[in-house]
Amino acid sequence: MKRVLIITYYWPPSGGSGVQRWVKFAKYLPKEGWQPVIYTPENPELTTVDKTLAEEIPPEAEIVKRHILEPYGIYRKLMGKGSSTDLKTLTAAGSDGGEVNPVNGGGKSWKQRLSLFIRGNCFIPDPRILWVKPSVRFLKEYLKGHPVDAIVTTGPPQSMHLIGLELSRATGLPWLADFRDPWTKMFYFKHLSLREKAEKKHHELEKEVLDGATRVIAVSPMVQKDFQKMTSTPVEIITNGFDEADFNRHFDLDENFNITHTGLFASDGNPGNLWKVLAAKCETDKEFRRSLRIRLVGKTDKEIVESIEAAGLGQNLKDFGYQSHEVAVREQRNASVLILPLRKEPEYEAVLPGKLFEYLASRRPILGIGQTEGAMAKVVRDTGSGIVFDWDEEKKLRAYIDLCWDEFKNDELKDNCSDISMYSRRKLTKRLAALLNEITDNPN
Repeated sequence: MKRVLIITYYWPPSGGSGVQRWVKFAKYLPKEGWQPVIYTPENPELTTVDKTLAEEIPPEAEIVKRHILEPYGIYRKLMGKGSSTDLKTLTAAGSDGGEVNPVNGGGKSWKQRLSLFIRGNCFIPDPRILWVKPSVRFLKEYLKGHPVDAIVTTGPPQSMHLIGLELSRATGLPWLADFRDPWTKMFYFKHLSLREKAEKKHHELEKEVLDGATRVIAVSPMVQKDFQKMTSTPVEIITNGFDEADFNRHFDLDENFNITHTGLFASDGNPGNLWKVLAAKCETDKEFRRSLRIRLVGKTDKEIVESIEAAGLGQNLKDFGYQSHEVAVREQRNASVLILPLRKEPEYEAVLPGKLFEYLASRRPILGIGQTEGAMAKVVRDTGSGIVFDWDEEKKLRAYIDLCWDEFKNDELKDNCSDISMYSRRKLTKRLAALLNEITDNPN
């Protein structure tokens, strides 16, 4: 069995669908002839750990953990116990605790503005940069006694790619750089308060990584196209997906009309028109009001909850907070309608949210809100799994809610029966294994 070194910050896994990506790859890689060797921090700054996902790590996986110097700890000591929250929450939107939408959120305190400036200009590309040199030194020695056939880095944090870059140069091993999100074209990049020198450094590092990798992986066709314009290195696409094993459990639907959102729910993706439409329908349809449940399963910005309550829907709201992946899947399958609002950022046109693929596997109608010609809208349209509306399409949105409600009452709410097997984790892992075989058998 060949061995692949996977360098990732998020392990044990947190519950984000993008982070699940490598848990699922690790789960199925041994069946494709590859043993995953996971290199990860011993002391990462994680606010959530999903033990149900950790249980999926296969026995063949080798886990190598090293202590990491976290700037959050230093900041906490300098500013006093408990004061690291500002710097920590401003690291990357939704990934490190606090608000879901801290970087581009409004109303920042002076401490938050200072923290954001420090994060953007002193830690390039991100605060995990302090882990790069020690990791390269350690791994160079480690690989002498524990050789591997290939290296994979997955980011963000993009510092993981810098470890791969230096390690590949030192060892000559082929290297896949997996981008779960873009780098300089990430939606929050423009909100980092970067000075000209810092922004230039980001672009230089991004180009160095793209050019230095044996292959680059993107998760969206639009991101793939953007990266390919920047480098001559082949850019492959391996999307996120769903694991059939997560959707095989039987359960009974409840009797309510459930409008459900799972995962991170940021204030700049607040679907105000949806709450308005639901409130108006509640005013004219008492049966609808009694049956309606708005179920939020995951970390949700307080502005979302306040907006729902302001619309008069507080009694219809159930905010579960963060839940395990297993619970999130159950809630997806129990939904009458799954809502998927995108952030109101132009860069989100290229994004394929990880939860989209699990929504597809749940076989429930998807109500998307965002760019109607974006990457997500295309997948929803091609699979016939729902409709994506523009943020201002109130009339069409109302008609879709009416349709779903009528079908629900008549027990005719349609499941999506289209072929979505291309997004299964097993097939995606086969694609990854084929790519690893390609770069190891034909490195040039």
